[in-house]
Amino acid sequence: MRIVVLDDYQGVAAGYADWARLGAEVEFVHRPLEDDADLARVAAGADVVVAMRERTAFTAARVAALPDLRLLVTTGMANASIDLDAARERGIVVCGTESPATSTPELAWGLILAVLRHIPAEDARMRAGGWQSTVGGDLAGRRLGIVGLGRLGTAVARVGLAFGMDVVAWSQRLDSARAAEAGVRAVAKEELFSTADVVTVHYKLSDRSRGIVGAGELASMRPTSILVNTSRGPLVDTDALVAALHSGRIAGAGIDVYDAEPLPSDHPLRSAPRTVLTPHLGYVTDGTYRVFYPQAVEAIAAWAAGEPLRRLA
Repeated sequence: MRIVVLDDYQGVAAGYADWARLGAEVEFVHRPLEDDADLARVAAGADVVVAMRERTAFTAARVAALPDLRLLVTTGMANASIDLDAARERGIVVCGTESPATSTPELAWGLILAVLRHIPAEDARMRAGGWQSTVGGDLAGRRLGIVGLGRLGTAVARVGLAFGMDVVAWSQRLDSARAAEAGVRAVAKEELFSTADVVTVHYKLSDRSRGIVGAGELASMRPTSILVNTSRGPLVDTDALVAALHSGRIAGAGIDVYDAEPLPSDHPLRSAPRTVLTPHLGYVTDGTYRVFYPQAVEAIAAWAAGEPLRRLA
């Protein structure tokens, strides 16, 4: 059995699980894949492919180009970049892993604080021999607006409440009772964007939610407010965000996710003012990898024994 573990960017996957127990040939790929042909070359002859979240898409065309593939394991129990119907049609089993709900909310707060208190800029100034140059914002008594109150948004809300913030939330199906369970208040979308000092996005990407934060929403935000997105890049209209940052329409942004990943070196976000950018680190923690990779090995062993675990297709 040949197993290919994709997108092991940090070169650590081998140490997070007992791959030897599978008695198979295991190859770890440490670089992002370039295109369809690159994936076909790398995964040629593989019976099993392990995908790290949505780093590499498995479209119908890509699945068709891997005739030997019999099992695709994705970290997490949902992966919008995998065409599950195409996998089913070709008899490919797709399985997932569990996914901790703590790491992304923690990063969201790291970005909020980094943007609000200008931490990267002040760090750079200190290293250049300087001293104080900015005036930071506050959290206590300010309003936190959460777009999407699922398990991640709820975790972010708890921290906001601990900071003494006024926490409000909106989603297309959120009602007052559900919001109250999380200790927050449901408001209309327009109110959230026009009144929140910090807007943070925790929404599932779909055709309906794509661009849910657009030029109109950004235009309604206060000039002193900031936007943070640790969910999915296409939820926010990138062109509108870049324009809002350059015009001073909003005070800043913390971004962990992008329309195209890895983010191209010449992308306008890389030079946008008052931003803190991270390379999709929301799930990249020791604790998360200690779930992802051992459960991927577990899923392969179970499939080989004829009893697939956490089956998605």
